[in-house]
Amino acid sequence: MIVGIPRETKRDEYRVAMLPVGVEELVRAGHRVVVERNAGSGSGLPDEAYAACGARLVETAAEVFGEADMIVKVKEPQPPELPLIRKGQTVFTYFHFAASRSLTEGFLATGATAVAYETLRDERGRLPLLIPMSEVAGRMSIQEGAKYLERPQMGRGILLGGVPGVAPANVLVLGAGTVGANAAKVAAGFGANIGLLDTNLERLRYLDDVTPPNIDCLYSDRHTIREQLARADLVIGSVLIPGARAPHLVERSDLALMKPGAVIIDVAIDQGGCVETSRPTTHADPTYVVDDVVHYCVTNMPGAVGRTSTYALCNATLPYVLQLASVGVEAAAAGSAAIRSAVNIFRGRLTCRAVADAFGMTCENLT
Repeated sequence: MIVGIPRETKRDEYRVAMLPVGVEELVRAGHRVVVERNAGSGSGLPDEAYAACGARLVETAAEVFGEADMIVKVKEPQPPELPLIRKGQTVFTYFHFAASRSLTEGFLATGATAVAYETLRDERGRLPLLIPMSEVAGRMSIQEGAKYLERPQMGRGILLGGVPGVAPANVLVLGAGTVGANAAKVAAGFGANIGLLDTNLERLRYLDDVTPPNIDCLYSDRHTIREQLARADLVIGSVLIPGARAPHLVERSDLALMKPGAVIIDVAIDQGGCVETSRPTTHADPTYVVDDVVHYCVTNMPGAVGRTSTYALCNATLPYVLQLASVGVEAAAAGSAAIRSAVNIFRGRLTCRAVADAFGMTCENLT
């Protein structure tokens, strides 16, 4: 199989979908790899490293898409990339279709197959290709939140951990999954007071046993959310329903409860956001203010730390890339429940129920 690695074109995206060692493993398995020049430069990976491992370097994305049987990316195809995708081709990347009808319809029209990192479930029910980026985003959310609480950034002018004689900040984390747990852990290290909310009591019991005493694990309901919003200096939105649009846990009217200059970091924005007033932003223009509350809604947070994120992501994706390359998507899906769960669109037919429900579309069986 010919595997193609284009350079990412989403704004301020510095990750690359494959490490040089991944190229070497594919070549050793008898495959060919085509890499667009400078694809790895944002992650500190030079073209020479890819060439030394057996990749053929080409000048343009059009050449990569034109030659490859399977495209491996990091972010969803951007508008200029959609016309390059061929009927029968496989694209393996983060799609987050439920957040964008236009992307869903655009990809369906290509007649290609979409294998989505974010819906791939392993035999234990985990999301192994989402976990590493969720870990990065969760930890980054506190780093970014601390920055935007500073007064020059329109925040309240609060130091997250306080100092002797001055109370630390109050942090509300909505969702105790991978993002939320990592956010809470980092915020606890800063010395903040954290309310960590979820509806999964078993998850809350586990985290209550293993987290520091400045994290309060609380059951999530409307009353608790509103009570915590009134106290919060920083809110982390980390709700996930795999493949589906995130529910709005914070409504527009709830912002009136919050302190002027409080900050919301909506990590769920890739799936539409869990705050009603959230809208996608970029690293170049990351924030806006609604009702005196600062909103940070960057859709590719881990892209800013490309070197860390690339290694974390590629460590997880490579086994599945090798599996898809070895037998093709149809045979891989037939033999692997994990691969089957990741196929959102098969040869131009929508096969993911959560995406179909988000837009009132017809969902077809994969087989």
